[in-house]
Amino acid sequence: MPREEFQQSLDDLRAGVTEMGDLVLGRLDDGLDALERGDDDLARAVIDGDDDVNDRYLQLEGECIDLFALQQPVAGDLRFVAASFKILTDLERVGDLATNFGRYALATDDARRVDVDVVDVGRDARALVADALAAYAAEDVDACYEVAERDDEIDALCQAASERVVRDLIEREAGDDPWQTEALMDDVSRLLLTIRDVERVGDHAVNVAARTLYAVESDPELVY
Repeated sequence: MPREEFQQSLDDLRAGVTEMGDLVLGRLDDGLDALERGDDDLARAVIDGDDDVNDRYLQLEGECIDLFALQQPVAGDLRFVAASFKILTDLERVGDLATNFGRYALATDDARRVDVDVVDVGRDARALVADALAAYAAEDVDACYEVAERDDEIDALCQAASERVVRDLIEREAGDDPWQTEALMDDVSRLLLTIRDVERVGDHAVNVAARTLYAVESDPELVY
């Protein structure tokens, strides 16, 4: 393949990864909205839409494999294709987490919601993924480091939210409604899982930034 055609294949891969990122961000928005509003229809749409994310992932994964096998890229091109391949995996997993949010929304009775809102933190994590993807598209090294720094804030917010959930549980257990204990425990467990998944969204954003940094500068500093 002439260099011009090969470069076009690399550009197409970058565009494809970015487009898949937009698809995943849309699913994440819907999953968080379903959680916030208790919207069962939207939650089901998020769950059903996971197939679209998986199909796109497999298509782009195939393009990466073809580039590895048929073009045998070297040096910077090899790092770019390898980084893109890994980023696709992170995006697919963010899509899975969006699906989890849809399932949590379906499983939670509005009348028994624990009074801790993690949706705002989820949107902060969503913004982190968007910024990591922008850094990938622009090969912006400084933005990669900023994503990693901001993830520390997400981690701290998730830790604080988990502690509030536990305190809320203790206070309710000491109250006058012992008959609600089992239902409350279910909701608390689900909310803690939601907080965990929000934190994981941020972790995947850092992974995207790390892969980008490796592709651009062959620097594994951010890679976990």
